[in-house]
Amino acid sequence: MDPRTLTGKTVVAGVFGWPINHSRSPRLHGYWLAKYGIDGAYLPFATRPENLVDAIRALPKLGFKGGNITLPHKERALAAVDDLSDVARRIGAVNTLVVREDGTILGDNSDGYGFLQHLMTSAPHWRAEAGPAVVLGAGGAARAIIVALIDAGVPKIILTNRTESRADNLARELGGDVSGRIEVIDWTLREAALEGAGLLVNTTQLGQAGQAPLQLDLRHLPPGAVVDDIVYVPLETPLLAAARARGNAVVDGIGMLLHQARPGFKAWFGVEPEVDAGLREFVLRG
Repeated sequence: MDPRTLTGKTVVAGVFGWPINHSRSPRLHGYWLAKYGIDGAYLPFATRPENLVDAIRALPKLGFKGGNITLPHKERALAAVDDLSDVARRIGAVNTLVVREDGTILGDNSDGYGFLQHLMTSAPHWRAEAGPAVVLGAGGAARAIIVALIDAGVPKIILTNRTESRADNLARELGGDVSGRIEVIDWTLREAALEGAGLLVNTTQLGQAGQAPLQLDLRHLPPGAVVDDIVYVPLETPLLAAARARGNAVVDGIGMLLHQARPGFKAWFGVEPEVDAGLREFVLRG
């Protein structure tokens, strides 16, 4: 849809972050709006943390259908919605807002969904029951990914973080059956933990452009294990390059971003969007 043809019936959504100029979501959703010929718009909103609740509560009054929440607002958004989905409540963060017909706002979280969809698409041979998943990092992304992996049937999560107390806190805060299936180990033991793993996931910023490298020897990792790095700048991180060189299946970081956007787009604009090569290339150029 050419923005010059927007009408009084235009469906509007957007993304809230601070700062927001790094976000690729407007480009992503703009691609789908054009592809499907939808009279819609998806806008970036640079929203200071102290203004977030007011901004979210204004969505129904302005006729918005919803939006996305990005850093640093995902946890703060919990207090701004009327209802939470079960997965958002378990993760303890919101990344998707849906304004319902009665004007109430539902807070949801599609980060784990996006991760799992991309993993299964990129490594269709992967099976949750194949072995433990080793997760590096204990931030918000790790929280969503762990919940998704547990729901998918992964029998055990081995979690490690440079600051071990953060990993301990994450396991405790997830609570219930989930925390009982998480083993927290010291960062210095991360390489030995790879023995017998079915999946390795890097949720840290280590290896990202401008960040420190991820120091990890993969010699203990089984050849059939899948290696997933959610960093997408660069798209082929040193971790993925090393895994690929030794024959492991690899999953890059951009697909998680693309797939996590699908539920929101469908809720706001009424179309189930497709993640394809054209979308990947378009978003990566942005």
